Amino acid sequence: MRKNSIFTWIVILLSSLVLLFILAPLAGMFIHTGKAEFLETIKDKEVHQSVWLTLWVSFAATLLFSIGAVPFAWLLARKKFPVKNFVQGIIDLPIVLPHTAAGIALLGFISRDGFLGKIASFLGINLVNHPAGIALAMAFVSLPFLINASRDGFAAVPERLEKAALNLGASHTKVFFTISLPLAWRSIITGFVMMFARGMSEFGAVVIIAYHPMIAPVLIYERFSSYGLNYARPASVFFILVALLFLIGLRLLSLKRKEKYINTDAQTD
Repeated sequence: MRKNSIFTWIVILLSSLVLLFILAPLAGMFIHTGKAEFLETIKDKEVHQSVWLTLWVSFAATLLFSIGAVPFAWLLARKKFPVKNFVQGIIDLPIVLPHTAAGIALLGFISRDGFLGKIASFLGINLVNHPAGIALAMAFVSLPFLINASRDGFAAVPERLEKAALNLGASHTKVFFTISLPLAWRSIITGFVMMFARGMSEFGAVVIIAYHPMIAPVLIYERFSSYGLNYARPASVFFILVALLFLIGLRLLSLKRKEKYINTDAQTD
């Protein structure tokens, strides 16, 4: 009992140090942000436009790419194929790439001379310095979070349930939407939130693609490099608060969805 108690206290101490390391810089930023400067930032139209652009572009990118990412995750969880490990390595590659390098690679793909850029130019769209280009940069660095979380969710679904439904005559499409997707929904929502959060915090890849229009991370950097810490700090605090509200909202929606499925299962039983 004594050994376990000592071990527990050591774990608590180490955990507290890690938590303090995360909270201390954020708390310091909030403490050192003057009320007058913060109120002025809240009224700043440029800040409003930048934060709103960041939120809706990141959300749109997450929503759009989830259409392909979620079925892809199911494929990775359920099917075996020769190059599966190689494919999973490719999925994780954007996480380990320097994000400026990711931006440069993406720029060559979406510029007017690139493959996607030529198609967009034919449609009258220049993806560079455009919200669509920003969305692609956000998605490129954040997509692995959605795919990996969804894959783990589908892998946790008992395969016997899917096979039983197929044996009873259900189609693969019906099994996916009525069994696999509902049971993996919590992991999918977690991946969705992580992709959205990672996308809206991206700087390195986005600044290569589009300095203007400025998303919040670029705006904060621009204010820091031009005017210093005191001018950039209030914008950072405002962006953190708004982003936190959105993330809490998404989490609450996912919990309500989970409760809905639990209540439905209970009634069925």
